[in-house]
Amino acid sequence: MTDQRDGNSVFTAQQAQQQGFSTRNVMKDDFNMEVPVESVPLPSEGKVYPADTSSHNRTHIDIKAMTAKEEDILTSRALIKKGTVISELIKSCVVDKSINVNKLISGDRNALMTAIRITGYGADYEAEVDCPECDERSKQEFNLSELPIRRLEIEPVAEGENAFEFELPVSKKKVVFRFLTGQDEQDMSIASERRRKKKIGGDYDNVVTSRLHQSVMSVDGITDKNKIAQFIRNMPARDSRMLRKYMDDNEPGVDMKLWMNCPHCFEESEVNLPIGASFFWPDA
Repeated sequence: MTDQRDGNSVFTAQQAQQQGFSTRNVMKDDFNMEVPVESVPLPSEGKVYPADTSSHNRTHIDIKAMTAKEEDILTSRALIKKGTVISELIKSCVVDKSINVNKLISGDRNALMTAIRITGYGADYEAEVDCPECDERSKQEFNLSELPIRRLEIEPVAEGENAFEFELPVSKKKVVFRFLTGQDEQDMSIASERRRKKKIGGDYDNVVTSRLHQSVMSVDGITDKNKIAQFIRNMPARDSRMLRKYMDDNEPGVDMKLWMNCPHCFEESEVNLPIGASFFWPDA
C-alpha cells in the first residue's frame, strides 16, 4: 500500500531538481511576501509529553501567521459540526507537522490559539463583560498580548508523563490525575451531545464527574475505570472540590484574566476574559 502511494505521489522537491524541474516559492518570488513565523512559549514546557514525541521537553512551538486559508477553516460548517475547527486551525498554523495537536494538553493549545489569533487580527480584543462590583454590563477593550502564561510548577510522577499525584484530604486516598488534552475535550463534547440527544442523565449535567472521569488515572493504585468511576461518584464532596482546585491551580496555560474599568461604578476589577465569536472574527 505504501509503495503504491509513493509511486503515485507528486515529485518531492529533491526529486524535482534531479528530474530537471525547479521549485519556486511563489509568495516570495512573485509577490515579495513571506508568511511571518512566530515562536510561542509552551506553558507545560513539554514536560508532560513522552520522550518518543516531538513535543517532549519542548519549550516553544513555531506557528505561521493566520491567512485566508485559516479563515476558510474557521468558517467550515463540517468542522464546526464535528467540533474540530480549533484543532484544524492549530494544525494548519503549526510549522512542525510532526506535532499531534490533539495530544497537546488544553493549556498548551490555548497558548497556541491565542498566539494564532494575535498573528491574524492583532492583540486588540473587544468584548462585553459584567462588572464584578455593580453587575452592570459594558463593552471593554482588552490587549491579548498582556495575558500571562501560567507555567507548569509541579513535577510529573515520571519524566515525560502527563500524570500527577494528589492526596485527598478526607479519604486520604492517593489519586493520580492528568491534564486534559484536545482529544479529551473533543470526546467529552461528543459524549455530552449524545447524552443530550438521548436525554440520558436526568435533569442535570454531570460536568464535575465527567471531568474527573477523564482526568483521574488511578486511586490508591487501582486503575480499573469502572471502579474509579464508582469511587468518583461517591467520593466526599470536599475531596472532589480540593482535587479540582489543585488541578485548576496547577494546570499550565494562559491565565484568561485581565483588568477592566467599569464606566458605571468607575471601579477597576479583574475579570475572566469571555471567548466569543469576536475572538476570531473581530468587527474591524
